[in-house]
Amino acid sequence: MTGDLFADRALCGTTLPLGAHARVLRGFALAHVDALWPGLQAVIAKAPLRHMVTPGGQRMSVALTNCGALGWVSDRRGYRYAPLDPDSGRPWPALPVPWLELARGAAEAAGFADFTPDACLINRYAPGARMGLHQDRDERHLSHPIVSVSLGVPAVFLWGGLRRIDRTERVTLLHGDVAVWGGVDRLRFHGIAPLRQAHHPLTGAQRINVTLRRAG
Repeated sequence: MTGDLFADRALCGTTLPLGAHARVLRGFALAHVDALWPGLQAVIAKAPLRHMVTPGGQRMSVALTNCGALGWVSDRRGYRYAPLDPDSGRPWPALPVPWLELARGAAEAAGFADFTPDACLINRYAPGARMGLHQDRDERHLSHPIVSVSLGVPAVFLWGGLRRIDRTERVTLLHGDVAVWGGVDRLRFHGIAPLRQAHHPLTGAQRINVTLRRAG
C-alpha cells in the first residue's frame, strides 16, 4: 500500500466537498499524529477496545471504546450515550487535549465555529470489519457537527442521503483525513465498506477512526 502513503502527502491540504455542509479535509490530522497517538493509547489502556452487541444481539465487527464525558454504547437495550464504561463501572477516560484541539480546528476549517465535543468514539477496523449505513442521531442537539478522523489503512466511506435507500457515494479516506459534516447534511446516512487487507506503518493492518461529537 505504498501508493496510499504517497497519496497522503499529495492530497494534504486539499478539501473534498461532500455536500453543502460536509467536507473531507485531506491530511488535516497528519501534522498532529505525534501528539494524538500517545493520548489514544492512554485511553485504550484505561478503557480497552471491545466488541459490543447490537439491540438485535449481533456482535459488531468493529471494536470500540470511548473517552470524554459521555460514551456511545450498544447492547440489547439499544443505542445510547452513557457517562460510565459498562465494563468497569467507572467514568470514561478524559478526552485528550490534542484531540479536542484537532476537533475544534477541523470544525472551524469546515465552517463550524465554537465546536466543543463532549464525546469521542474510537473504532478499530480489522480486515473485513464494516459499518452499515446509519445516521448519527443519538445526540441530544443535532445542531453540532460530526468530526471524524481516519488513521491507518485506507477505508471506503459510504456517503448517502437523508433516506437509507438514497444512492451512496464511495469516498476513499486516507491516513490523516478528517471528515466533517453538519447543518443540512447532519443526518446523512453513512457507513464504511468492509476493510480491505492492507498495511500501514502506524497501525499495521488496522484502521482507527476517532469520531468527536457534542452528545449532551
